[in-house]
Amino acid sequence: MKKIYFILAILLQSLSLLAQSGSVTLKQVIKLEIPREGGANGASVAWHPIQKKYYAAMAGNVSFCMGVYDIKGTRLSPKEQETMFDVRGFWYNPATKSLQMNGYDDFGWAEYKLNSKGLPISVDVLLEGKNQPTEQSAGAFNPKENLIYFLNESGEVEIYDAKTRNYQEKLELKIGYEEYERIDDDDFETLFNDNYNTTSIIYTGMKGAELGLLNIQQNVIELYNASTGYLTRTLNLPAGAPSFEWLNFSYTNGIYFLFNKETRIWHGYK
Repeated sequence: MKKIYFILAILLQSLSLLAQSGSVTLKQVIKLEIPREGGANGASVAWHPIQKKYYAAMAGNVSFCMGVYDIKGTRLSPKEQETMFDVRGFWYNPATKSLQMNGYDDFGWAEYKLNSKGLPISVDVLLEGKNQPTEQSAGAFNPKENLIYFLNESGEVEIYDAKTRNYQEKLELKIGYEEYERIDDDDFETLFNDNYNTTSIIYTGMKGAELGLLNIQQNVIELYNASTGYLTRTLNLPAGAPSFEWLNFSYTNGIYFLFNKETRIWHGYK
């Protein structure tokens, strides 16, 4: 009987570890097609829960395209719709009920004003100047704690207070390592710059797997614990999924988005 209990205990422990650090393969569930030329890189995608619409911004110029889509991916905006802001990170803020973003370099932080059809018509700047680690940093918003996360050049997470807009602290990610693993190589900066998308971080809201990085060498999305910095889950991307060393990676409404620069389509995976 003791032997049976011992075996059961081992099985339960194994299942627990699998649940925490298990690997699953994502499947494509939606496509958002950018309707015109202008810009090579997708900035980010944001979901507006009141409008029930996706907003997909191109990076690089205020005149580049902003696509607005329904929940199935059907475009609702005209081809001429512009970003009006050089977007990098992009999110919905439930406290202000608005779409907000950080921009390229010293563009600062801003939010959109929408018309009655839910299309962006103007931009209100919330914070001027460079308030992020790098020129291309694409921020991710944590609405529960009102924080904005950015990746710096070393692969560390720099955290800002979204309300006061002040820098708070820095989190070291144990790049590629789970908590129970022995860290043999702590040169996380080299690991990060050689293997990952270096500009874009995502916030999932999932407990213990709040932050995500795109590993472009292994074609996986890695989720990390926002408190400990350790890897907790690995999500395999299907063959052929686009992945790039900067930008073109986003998360919103429970969907992981990757932008194909050749076809100009945001592919959403879940």
